[in-house]
Amino acid sequence: MARYTGPKTKIARKFGEAIFGDDKAFEKRNYPPGQHGNARRRGKKSEYAIQLMEKQKAKYTYGILEKQFRNMFKKATAAQGITGEVLLQLCESRLDNVAYRMGLSPSRSGARQLVSHRHITVNGGIVNIPSYQLKAGDVVAVREKSKSLESIQNSLSNSSNVYEWITWNSDTKQGTYVSVPERIQIPEKINEQFIVELYSK
Repeated sequence: MARYTGPKTKIARKFGEAIFGDDKAFEKRNYPPGQHGNARRRGKKSEYAIQLMEKQKAKYTYGILEKQFRNMFKKATAAQGITGEVLLQLCESRLDNVAYRMGLSPSRSGARQLVSHRHITVNGGIVNIPSYQLKAGDVVAVREKSKSLESIQNSLSNSSNVYEWITWNSDTKQGTYVSVPERIQIPEKINEQFIVELYSK
């Protein structure tokens, strides 16, 4: 499946925040890209432009393509609860995102690769689908043969994030997706209401 493989810093500068994680290049130039950069005078954005920007930010943040994202929105619309909040919860429940939150990789794209390359198990069985939707109580672990991978060990040693809805045991290299996170527990700076308004037109 096609994925964005271009310069990530350029995208981060477009949104004005390091949506792909720590980015030294972004810290140096945290203004919009382009010939005139920070000096460019920008007119007031239309309501549609703001809504579209928020959707693009969410898609790039979680590494989801348009068709998949739209299907997730339909699923969120059909579910009980606030549509925008449910949409973000579906994004957070993806296996690649949970692997990233557990500290197995410093980026979601790296976590996606770990899943695709069969390094991750769910409830004891190998799952190589990054978009696999986890349910509360699912146990996510590093496959036995992959526990010595240097990339995983380095990432775990540098990871300090703790999330109330995830548990992690560094000794056994496995954790539990305890519960679906509440909106307040999701740290991403995304205005999901703008996305709902855009798709509802």
